[in-house]
Amino acid sequence: MLLVLSACATPPNHINDVCAVFDQNDGWFDNWQAAAERVEQKYGVPVPVLMATVRKESGFKSNAKPPRTKLLGFIPWKRVSSATGFSQALDGTWAQYQSETGSWAARRTRFADAVDFVGWYHSKTSDTLGVARSDTYNLYLAYYLGWTAYKRGERGDAGVQRYARATEQMARDYATQLRQCRN
Repeated sequence: MLLVLSACATPPNHINDVCAVFDQNDGWFDNWQAAAERVEQKYGVPVPVLMATVRKESGFKSNAKPPRTKLLGFIPWKRVSSATGFSQALDGTWAQYQSETGSWAARRTRFADAVDFVGWYHSKTSDTLGVARSDTYNLYLAYYLGWTAYKRGERGDAGVQRYARATEQMARDYATQLRQCRN
């Protein structure tokens, strides 16, 4: 039983290969591919976009958190934000998701809940800001910057844009890999 539970907390070994990620997490109770495909059906956001977003946000680590600031330059202090879990959702946005979807028991550390959050967020971005559900670059910018900043026309600095381009490339790579591993 301990071996089963410890496997649930272990991030995938090959996070740049979506087939390997899905193979490593294909249990009866925690099937990541089935969860991602359900979200695609529910929100219309393609699986590669969902998985690339989670990959870039947390590296598929359930307990991912932003770094702590340092007090006096060396004493670990507060975290830079409330982001946590697979999706790195902020407390307020997570509460909005739970309220709007009725998913009160959802946890950011559970993959199925986190990928549903990502699908919900990207779907709202598409509906309210007119970004195509397959436009990984702009979906990620809106995800990273927030809806208000994106709506104001902010697109982040060069580093954020590079990160969004890398996420877009990861989604393309994942799409290619999915076509090959499903055969």
